Amino acid sequence: MKVIVKCFSQVRYHLGKDKLVFHLEEGVTTSYLEEKVREQAGDLLEGVSLRVAVNQKYTPEAVELKDGDEVALIPPVQGG
Repeated sequence: MKVIVKCFSQVRYHLGKDKLVFHLEEGVTTSYLEEKVREQAGDLLEGVSLRVAVNQKYTPEAVELKDGDEVALIPPVQGG
């Protein structure tokens, strides 16, 4: 299945991309996907908490993904 990950703020900065496309097995959860994104960033996202939204709705816990889902990884708001 194909899942699109939208990257914001620190995630986008550390990966150098605002969008990633993953081709995953059926039954994969948001937790697994977050782990894969963190692996791509190396240790640059270590200690950064991320909120996860699937199809523009926040998910407080891991949910199973479906083909075509759009997942957003949103770090804490920064200002200055």
